[in-house]
Amino acid sequence: DVIEALEICERSIRMSEEAGAAPHPAALHLHIHLLEMSTQPERGMRSAERLGTMCPDAGHMNHMPGHIYVLCGEYEKSKIASEKAVRANDLYLAYAREPTYYLLGCCHDLHLMMFTCMLLGQYRPALWAADKVRSLVTRDVVSIPERPKLTQTVEGYHAMKSHVQVRFGRWREIIDDPMNSEPGLYVVTTALQHYAKGVAHATLRQFADAERERDLFSRQIESIPPERRFLSNPTKASLAVGAALLDGELAYHRSRHDEAYGHLRRAVELDDNLSYTEPWAWMHPPRHALAALLLDQGHATEAEQVYRDDLGLSGAVQRCAQHPDNVWALHGLVECLKQRPD
Repeated sequence: DVIEALEICERSIRMSEEAGAAPHPAALHLHIHLLEMSTQPERGMRSAERLGTMCPDAGHMNHMPGHIYVLCGEYEKSKIASEKAVRANDLYLAYAREPTYYLLGCCHDLHLMMFTCMLLGQYRPALWAADKVRSLVTRDVVSIPERPKLTQTVEGYHAMKSHVQVRFGRWREIIDDPMNSEPGLYVVTTALQHYAKGVAHATLRQFADAERERDLFSRQIESIPPERRFLSNPTKASLAVGAALLDGELAYHRSRHDEAYGHLRRAVELDDNLSYTEPWAWMHPPRHALAALLLDQGHATEAEQVYRDDLGLSGAVQRCAQHPDNVWALHGLVECLKQRPD
């Protein structure tokens, strides 16, 4: 019972405060987890602020405040928390030497840093985090046969670089990057490379290449076992968002705008119905693509509504899927407001 657990956790924090003592880090940690997918994640802000100063050598404790910060639009604070976590994790990794299950935590901290920096519009630190994951997730780690959960999860983290590249429109880099040579081992990495290359070719109006990549993307998805998961979602469910986005981009750049908007609205629907995880399972909010392409064709009123939904200004989107104060939607909203006749 989440409500009962929250009451117990908050009672523990309150009792410590009344006794003039600092709350136990575990209580603050659990408080953040209990509130992060609630309608009021800001209730965990004080716990986030306190926990971030208590355990400087514990990477996960340094990282945890970022869960609340990113949900509340405090992206710079989330980035700082992530950087602290990575520094602490580096000390642990140097000590441990051999891969342990905590490698998942190290990759998760970098994953949140990527997501945070993407919402900040900061390409270089987002790319740094993506490359850092790849330096940790070596082939030896991905191919450990007796640890399927570890290997499948870290391979999913390994794939996230494609999201960073697409978010920042690095089309030539995406196209020039060689394909992974082991699609059976790097399952999600290969799929997202085909997705990214498809979007890049579509944007550059290289339609034959875009269609080829879309077909390869579809075939790679079909090859993934239905039971394979990345964090809280079936892998196929997350990649279905990308399939709809890619179809939308291809249709849009062929000037089939209504068809494109249909695909992009489908991507929004699929994304909204993914199970909660932080960062969100699909790292590039589909509303950003939908709104930008609506605005590009002069549909400023609808684009404005989509941006407002993404920012959490309308209340139309579940709280944990909102992105308050993110730079992409704020900029788009300003451009929409400039086009208002009044």
